[in-house]
Amino acid sequence: MTSDTPAPLAEALAAGTVVLDGGMSNQLESAGHDLSDELWSARLLAERPDAVVDAHLAYFEAGADVAITASYQATFEGFAKRGIAREDAARLLTLSVELAREAARRARAKGLTHPLWVAASVGPYGAMLADGSEYRGRYGLSVAELERFHRPRLEVLAAAGPDVLALETVPDADEAAALLRAVRGLDTPAWLSYTVDGGRTRAGQPLEEAFALAADADEVIAVGVNCCAPQDVEHAVETAVRVTGKPVVVYPNSGEAWDAGARAWQGRSSFTAEQVEGWRRTGARLIGGCCRVGPEAIASIARALGTV
Repeated sequence: MTSDTPAPLAEALAAGTVVLDGGMSNQLESAGHDLSDELWSARLLAERPDAVVDAHLAYFEAGADVAITASYQATFEGFAKRGIAREDAARLLTLSVELAREAARRARAKGLTHPLWVAASVGPYGAMLADGSEYRGRYGLSVAELERFHRPRLEVLAAAGPDVLALETVPDADEAAALLRAVRGLDTPAWLSYTVDGGRTRAGQPLEEAFALAADADEVIAVGVNCCAPQDVEHAVETAVRVTGKPVVVYPNSGEAWDAGARAWQGRSSFTAEQVEGWRRTGARLIGGCCRVGPEAIASIARALGTV
């Protein structure tokens, strides 16, 4: 099996630890791109696809094995608000996967030989609202309504051929239930990752209950947390292992806090590469970073885990 055709990600998780990339938005901002827009990084899928490739490539070169696509905030509804037709929105969703694949090709052309995977990002309903509600959940929608929101773009992303669907930054067990229903029959594996506060989802449900939803979902190859404080990770890993027996995915923020009103990060970073070995000992198998975690930190994680 060559790096051009990597083994399924589930097989890699059974064999060892896989390094995820870091925050797409901070990497784009560091390159000078303005993301003060409701579409966030998804806007650049249309306007600067080359910048998205460069961001993915920076993480691959830093030691990431998995690129998470720039589709977190890419939805039919969000694009429609900007006058983008449904057909064009579907094209941009597909493009998000193609751009990550292009970055992998360029990484291999530069001499990287280890397997590289692409995870298609599926953000929560609150990401489309662009009002910080992905850190609260409880949108007032039923599970069926949330499933109807998520299924169309999941179908498009799955058809684009990613290695895995990243159901990420999920604040609410109800939305997780909707996503788990929406991925059925797509013939693409997925991971389910909550954003949490302490031992609960952002909506306040105990993690035991939240993780249990995925325990018997054959489509789900990993469960865990992302877009949370680093200090919340270890308990979540322990809980996920105990409740599901599945590999665990973790990619916390830097430790700074997002101020939705000011649309800015506040506080200081508390993320260190030394933490990740403890997460691995506890059961984490996909480890990386989310907001405000850049290529330098991912390189440190890869060195700490011995994957480079």
